[in-house]
Amino acid sequence: MNDISDSQAARIAVAKSIIVKAGATALGYFERFHTLSVEHKTSGQDTVSEADRNVETEIRTALSAAFPEDGLWGEEHGRRDGASAYTWVIDPIDGTAAFLHGMPSWTVVIALLKGGETVAGLIFAPAEDKLFFAEAGKGAFCNDRPIRIDNATPLDGGLVVIGPGAPHFAAHVGGIITRLMAAGGMYMRFGSAARSLSMVASGNLLGFYEPALSSWDCLAGLLLVREAGGETEGFSKENDWSNRQPVLAVTPAAASELKAVIGPRGAV
Repeated sequence: MNDISDSQAARIAVAKSIIVKAGATALGYFERFHTLSVEHKTSGQDTVSEADRNVETEIRTALSAAFPEDGLWGEEHGRRDGASAYTWVIDPIDGTAAFLHGMPSWTVVIALLKGGETVAGLIFAPAEDKLFFAEAGKGAFCNDRPIRIDNATPLDGGLVVIGPGAPHFAAHVGGIITRLMAAGGMYMRFGSAARSLSMVASGNLLGFYEPALSSWDCLAGLLLVREAGGETEGFSKENDWSNRQPVLAVTPAAASELKAVIGPRGAV
């Protein structure tokens, strides 16, 4: 590739165009969600639809055409190593359950990695027409407007999303919710980890925790939170990103209280 097509800036510009087009495709499926072909993965709550697979194929095809030497890693179609330093991590529809039940809290997610570090993240919420974007060291944005965390509200004055992770985390998650409410806090859940992380970055939420997430669910959102002034845990460069991991994002003002409420964040 030439110097222009090989640049990070070029990749980001192309990715913004691709994610918006893919979002429009996904929105078309969403408008007829009740007619979609759906398969179950591990349980009745773990589903994949034709929309997930086709939207990921659209994104992968477009990225491969623009940057054929880059690696690709997607939820539905797996991993393809590349010859360049860059890898794209894709979740075509984060929040499939919400999507398949006609609820708008789903997103299309693309993260760009260079040498194992997340250097850019894009989260598009087509049903809300909101494009969240962050580049390492350059801030976080929603529809090109800067966003920041809410670092003024204590835990007992704001909202936290607690994700379930998987059925076997029920007791662990239930204990967290009990302790959170005892501390004066309140929990919510939207069904999309990426959308939840974007809400932390935008100042709508004080924190987000889920005991087990995949890289495609959260790499873009974790960068968004960090660039908006928040703290994160999970998927450091030293981790094996092929495994699900506990993920935490929180404002500095609420960090100590929320971490105490959650407790140990290793394997449960």
